[in-house]
Amino acid sequence: MATGNFETTIGLEVHVEMQTNSKLMSPSPVHYGDKPNENTNVIDFGYPGVLPVANKGAIEFGMRAALALHATVSPFIRWDRKNYFYPDNPKAYQTTQSQTPLGTNGYLDVTLVDGTVKRVRIKEMHVEEDAGKNTHGADGYSYVDLNRQGTPLIEIVSEPDIASPEEAYAYLEQLRQAILFTGISEAKMQEGQMRADVNISIRPFGSSEYGTKVEMKNINSFNYVRNALIFEEKRQAEVLRSGGVIQQETRRYNEPTKSTILMRVKEGADDYRYFPEPDLAPITIDQTWIQKVADELPKSAGDRQHDYVSNLGIEPYDAEVLTQTLAMSDFYDATVAAGADAKRAANYLIGDVNAFMNKHQIELQDTQLTPAHLAGMIKLIEDGTISTKQAKQVFEAIMAGEEPESFAKKNGLVQISDPVVLLGWITDVLDNNPQSIEDFKGGKDRATGYLIGQLMKMSKGQANPGVMNKMLLEELAKR
Repeated sequence: MATGNFETTIGLEVHVEMQTNSKLMSPSPVHYGDKPNENTNVIDFGYPGVLPVANKGAIEFGMRAALALHATVSPFIRWDRKNYFYPDNPKAYQTTQSQTPLGTNGYLDVTLVDGTVKRVRIKEMHVEEDAGKNTHGADGYSYVDLNRQGTPLIEIVSEPDIASPEEAYAYLEQLRQAILFTGISEAKMQEGQMRADVNISIRPFGSSEYGTKVEMKNINSFNYVRNALIFEEKRQAEVLRSGGVIQQETRRYNEPTKSTILMRVKEGADDYRYFPEPDLAPITIDQTWIQKVADELPKSAGDRQHDYVSNLGIEPYDAEVLTQTLAMSDFYDATVAAGADAKRAANYLIGDVNAFMNKHQIELQDTQLTPAHLAGMIKLIEDGTISTKQAKQVFEAIMAGEEPESFAKKNGLVQISDPVVLLGWITDVLDNNPQSIEDFKGGKDRATGYLIGQLMKMSKGQANPGVMNKMLLEELAKR
């Protein structure tokens, strides 16, 4: 995006926590929200003499991400040590893939606000360890929680192809969706499962050389990324217009003021003293292994949207909503596979189910609803067993784990459609209301409404309105 006489160049390094059962180099479990330091062992604490073992599942999850982003999976990877001291990193180094990243030369096609599609190239992806977490208490002490220490990350490094804060926002949203549909992470920003390091520089229009980049680290909100970039565009332009020089530095984004604050002058790669990890053997990845991972990769959001629109007759907007998360899309697929009408299933998930989730602040997988129960309720509506009004009660029941048909029968919600039963009620009502028959013949529409009311009263609300109305009009025509 242009800022006065300058153009903007942005590159993003996105870290995604992968939801393996155990950590990258230790058998400690990976759980969010547990008590501090509960999910740790001697490897996480960096005790002398301990030996790490690489997690095969983390490598395969990294391969999934690489394949989903059209990258080339490296046939040979070697682990490296990135050395730095920080309290939440007791080993004083991070195990990463500096020299031989797992994936290279990928891309993501990003749909921008104006509908155009821009290809953002992805330079590399590598698997590495996450650090622990520091909490600075009001009591003057700092507390270290190493539950997160060693959690496997995939770092996705873009080329500097992004030209504005809005493009960066769109890239992050669509990158998150692509990652969600690999099944390797829920990428919950609020839980730190997806974070971005942001690099931005500006240069005069026509310049062939990039400006000096400024980095902002560990931003865990797409809006924060956009706001930080908007501020930096303006700040850097003002510095250059006043004759100043942009330093290569690391800054921190401050949301209350929507500004960035200098943290330190940027260190170079030499400061990390990278060298090969002596305790881990290199890994060879052959085509058979790559194909096995590719075969296990879930269908992408784009492919699912195409199927929903082309094969199931779903509106494009609804198809987009259904594919916002892998959990929702898988649930929808299972509901349709269980026999539910595709459009009605989409309407329930987008409407009633989403409303329930928002009201109770829970995810779909945390509810008691199952695809079989939702499909069962929809089939009861479709075949006339229950009305759409009665379905509201059944819906509340299936959200609590009840089986729809048994709940409907147990609570007297099954509609009566048997013509013999309905005809008996209609005959009784007409025999007892001769004036309503005369009113109907005289063209008074409210007479029909009165008779229907009497029939619903007689059937205790269980008569199928559609069938009953048709039969009533037929009987009235005979009188």
